[in-house]
Amino acid sequence: MTVHAQETSGAVGSAGGAAGYGLARYLIVRFLLIIPTVLVLVSVVFFLMRATGDPITTAFGDRLTPEQLQAKLHQAGYDRPLFSQYLDYLRAVLTGDFGTTATDNRAVSEVLSTFGAATVELAGFALLVALVVGLPLGMVAASYRDRAPDVALRLLAILNYATPVFFLGLLLKLVFAVGLGWFPASGRASIDVQLELQDRSSSTGLYLVDALRSGDWSAVTDVLAHAVLPSVALGLLVAGVLLRLVRTNLIGTLSADYVEAARSRGVGRFRLVTGHATRPALIPVVTVLGMQIAGLLGGAVLTETTFEWKGLGYELAHYLTARDFTAVQGIVAVFAVVVAVTNFLVDVVAALIDPRVRY
Repeated sequence: MTVHAQETSGAVGSAGGAAGYGLARYLIVRFLLIIPTVLVLVSVVFFLMRATGDPITTAFGDRLTPEQLQAKLHQAGYDRPLFSQYLDYLRAVLTGDFGTTATDNRAVSEVLSTFGAATVELAGFALLVALVVGLPLGMVAASYRDRAPDVALRLLAILNYATPVFFLGLLLKLVFAVGLGWFPASGRASIDVQLELQDRSSSTGLYLVDALRSGDWSAVTDVLAHAVLPSVALGLLVAGVLLRLVRTNLIGTLSADYVEAARSRGVGRFRLVTGHATRPALIPVVTVLGMQIAGLLGGAVLTETTFEWKGLGYELAHYLTARDFTAVQGIVAVFAVVVAVTNFLVDVVAALIDPRVRY
């Protein structure tokens, strides 16, 4: 009996060690994939920007003599072989040097630190909207499969995803800001609140956090009011994806044997959905939600421009118009790192929730 118990204990220990090794190997591989992901995206942006020509010729080509133009190109390094420029850029990025913007002569790192918090705040608000709208509506759609609520919600999800975010933003501004006057049409806060929050020595750049720390509830209300329309415009883009995904997965789990057994015992529809079927159905949602971070960052460019939300998306649109290579490459590099790291963290969560994804 003792020998059998020891053998069983050894087998369990071996299985646990194998599972731990599998998880560690999976996480190491996923972490190492961050490097090629960022490298590919940064490289694509570098060569695409160079294919459009240099910004100096575009800005000063008709105002400078050929000699003066050549001198400026040489000073900026645009007359050197393209591959040499590429290698120098990669070396600089690896040391944390993103260069200096050509249009306003600012360090790109300063642009990132100044405007990055605004984009993070908007993405956080939009993600909250997506979760609040997408998850419960997906559960409702699955509960009323192929009936009127399900059909209506599926159409709504398709409409949300298909509508351009800038068009939805303009529509929201027209109805709720201009027409009804319920919310501000642009900006992150009123001018006086913005100046008050920026003047604080401990400012984080996250207006809601700074307003809460100050204890000024009028400032908190003002910041939230300014965030409603851009957050809804951007959040509905992801909410449509979540709604359809939650619906599809819940329909699958609602037909599982253990759910059918609970239904046969007289468990009600609400408890079946929320207590038995939801958790297994949300595992794929966690993975997809990480991939939607890229959509939020991409949509932030148009949303911030539409609502004059002074974040990295707003600045990126400005630098793209000016064809400022250095600024665009720096901002895109940061976006790439954020997306890659977020996807890695999502993989970690998914592996902890569902051991099957490790193999």
